Amino acid sequence: MAKNKTVEKGTGFLKEFKDFISKGNVIDLAVGVIIGGAFSGIVTSLVTNIVTPLISILTGRIAFADLFIALDGKEYATLEAATEAGASTVNYGLFIEGVINFLITAFVIFLMVRFINKIRNKNKAEEEVVEAAPTTKVCPFCKSEIAIDATRCAHCTSEVE
Repeated sequence: MAKNKTVEKGTGFLKEFKDFISKGNVIDLAVGVIIGGAFSGIVTSLVTNIVTPLISILTGRIAFADLFIALDGKEYATLEAATEAGASTVNYGLFIEGVINFLITAFVIFLMVRFINKIRNKNKAEEEVVEAAPTTKVCPFCKSEIAIDATRCAHCTSEVE
């Protein structure tokens, strides 16, 4: 009998998992992750190929990818040369590029959320304006709710305006 209960619990667990996976929120999340990955590639390309070269022009042609510290104490012309020599390096230039990448991504997300909030607020304001006129009123005698165009209260039969 213990085996049957275990199987039943497992079946319930699997059913619960299947229900969770088949819900729309999980699909939406998966789509969001995929689009986010593609967006990350675009932002990385923007930083690497456009923003970083522009910043390097403004900073006297500093190439961020070549900013590193070799931990073996030797001087290397480029990061590639240090890597070929087998030296361990602290690649702070690549970190700077990563920070720039993050800031651009955060800024674009901020703009998107701001835009979406403006649309929501506009739609919300339009919905508030479009609210229908009241269809009921309160009887001044018995305080029951009656139709707005009623001339007598359905509950106490008093005449109402």
